[in-house]
Amino acid sequence: MLLIKNVHAYMPDNAGVVDILIAGTQIVYIGKDLVISENLVTATIDARGLYAVPGFIDGHVHTIGGGGEGGFATRTPELQVGVAFACGVTTVIGVLGTDGIARSMETLIAKTYGLRAEGLSAYCLSGSYHVPLTTLTGELTRDIMFIDPVLGAGEIAIGDHRSNWPRDDELLRVIADARLGGILSGKAGIVNIHLGDDIRGFEQLERIFSTVSIPRQQVLPTHCNRTPEIFQQALAWSKAGGYIDLTATETNDQLSAAKALAECYTIVQKKGSNRDTSGAVQCGVSITSDAQGSLPRFNEQGECIGLGVGTNRALLKAIQEAVSHFGLPLDFVLKAVTSTPAMFYKLQRKGRLNVGMDADIVLLDNNLNIVTVIANGMIVVENGVLLKKGTFE
Repeated sequence: MLLIKNVHAYMPDNAGVVDILIAGTQIVYIGKDLVISENLVTATIDARGLYAVPGFIDGHVHTIGGGGEGGFATRTPELQVGVAFACGVTTVIGVLGTDGIARSMETLIAKTYGLRAEGLSAYCLSGSYHVPLTTLTGELTRDIMFIDPVLGAGEIAIGDHRSNWPRDDELLRVIADARLGGILSGKAGIVNIHLGDDIRGFEQLERIFSTVSIPRQQVLPTHCNRTPEIFQQALAWSKAGGYIDLTATETNDQLSAAKALAECYTIVQKKGSNRDTSGAVQCGVSITSDAQGSLPRFNEQGECIGLGVGTNRALLKAIQEAVSHFGLPLDFVLKAVTSTPAMFYKLQRKGRLNVGMDADIVLLDNNLNIVTVIANGMIVVENGVLLKKGTFE
């Protein structure tokens, strides 16, 4: 058993100062002034002055690397588990991205199992930018139903010069197949939609969902803060009941995730309720990092003229910026990287500090810097020192 004493907990809602008891991989008690025999406790953390928050869920990570837009030498490296832990990330959802040819579903699923073996909670999506999808079994519905880590499809690109511009009927078939796979397996069956910087943005999605009875929540458009114009379309989509995902990066070439989240918060505050048409903005916005994905820069001719690599660290920086610079409440900000993505992907034991949930906990100081990280009950970062690394780190 591991006991965390005197910690100010955000579950992600503010719960005040409590004690948290972990047994094995689960949280078994949260309350005040817990008295327990020393013989039963393996370790005690005096967390006075610290915040305890749920482990971060990074719902968009290129776990086997991405990129390649500038040729073979620009393929980005795989995720290392220690990098995720050091950034407070305890759960990842892997995607293929641009390259569904040299990078395969076999490799993505093998990597997902490998990350699990190293202590990170890991899942993945089936497919890549292009339609028809890259799958393992040959059918999306079968992938979702019978491959444990596969939660849905994506990322499928629209409005991007790197996509193959799927027709409405092609994209609708993917959405319908994913929904069926989710219904039959009890999974989310969600479809992650990559938005390029094409000015039409949400036009295709709005057109598709105006003609079908499938709920908008069956898709998760990502990179919604790519441009101010696309972000305004994303707000309209969210107000109509859809989910949206913001991308946190360490570059300055797009609307920052923190600033976009601040605008979402303003809308919620003006409406004064999370039950009217703006309610989706409060409960339906997540932030992901696009970690290990390439961050290419293209000229007007569509030629790659520069390349960076995304990192899980961008999530923490977005949280810090949202709270310190934009003055957002910590509980509101935390939901975007904890309980909300857990809801999107139906991760029933993730995203909250409750009894019976997986013991994924991050301890932060007053400046929201990481002090300690606990993943599935195991201390992987202690007093700022990384204890758990990947096999080849």
